[in-house]
Amino acid sequence: LELVDVAGEAIGDGITLPLGGLRLQDMAKNSLTQAAKIARDELAKAKLLKGGQGRPFYAVGGTWRNLARLHMEMTNYPLGVMHHYEISAESAANFLKQVAKAEIEKVKGIEGVSKNRRSLLPYGAVVLQEIMAAMQPSKIIVSALGVREGFLYSLLDEAEQKADPLISASEELARLRSRSVTHAHELVDWTAKTFAAFGIDETEDEARYRHAAALLADIGWRAHPEYRGKQSLNIIAHASFFGVDHPGRAFLAMANAYRHDGIFNEAIAPEIKALAPPRYLERARVLAAMMRVVYLLTASMPGIMPRLKWEQRANGVLALVLPASLADLYGERPAGRLAQLARITNRRLVLAVEGGPSMSVK
Repeated sequence: LELVDVAGEAIGDGITLPLGGLRLQDMAKNSLTQAAKIARDELAKAKLLKGGQGRPFYAVGGTWRNLARLHMEMTNYPLGVMHHYEISAESAANFLKQVAKAEIEKVKGIEGVSKNRRSLLPYGAVVLQEIMAAMQPSKIIVSALGVREGFLYSLLDEAEQKADPLISASEELARLRSRSVTHAHELVDWTAKTFAAFGIDETEDEARYRHAAALLADIGWRAHPEYRGKQSLNIIAHASFFGVDHPGRAFLAMANAYRHDGIFNEAIAPEIKALAPPRYLERARVLAAMMRVVYLLTASMPGIMPRLKWEQRANGVLALVLPASLADLYGERPAGRLAQLARITNRRLVLAVEGGPSMSVK
């Protein structure tokens, strides 16, 4: 067992202890009571744990992942994605107590764990119990990455290391599956300007998630129209993304689902929706409503979005202005999409042509 204090990108003190599952089982002579005592004595050497009080404990390695898998099965967690799976301190304490009783085959959900891994789970649970007692973390966050990925990361040049893994993966999916990656990047810029025009504030992570959602907005276009929302949601919900937690992943999936299946469709993926806080769901609907407006006007072709602009007019009215050369796009259907956006954002919107007519939407 290796414990390391990490703050941001700063790597602090670390210690290595003889508490791997197989080794601990041998040292304790198959006694979980003895294993707990050994773990407690060894962890007393890890003074750095005291500095972790109230901070997350990031669990890296196969034993931790299998414990997390069992916790997922036991709690009927709706998303089978290991990376950044979070377990609250209270839930972890109750769960580990049950696993550490050694009757592992009787634990609910054990069928979801490989038989080869099951015998070591109680020893992993004992060690994690003692870590939590010494550290008192706020929660446990599970990593699907490990030492090998860290080594590969160390071989990257500085520019690659600083790249956002979520944005990089989303852009790769856009290149592989969308009609135009240029259009996807235009959507990133247009939604940023639209959020600003609407006065919608964003945290750093919310801006990242909007960026990623815009890149992913067209990845389902090859599917039948009735299934684009479901297919897109499934790809995003289960993609090999890093740099995003499960609520953020739910935001990305729901934004894409709402974009295809309608922003007022309450029946969409309730199990995924349950993972996102209300603020994320609201943002996902707003972002999807913006996408539904602009995709109707651009037909996913690049070069159109940069020519659309928002204008502030009298009495708090906000106008989406088309250039005169795109006046043929002016009509009731885009006005109807704009009306949905107006409704969900509670704003007074107008569709207009530069130097020409305008249409209020309700």
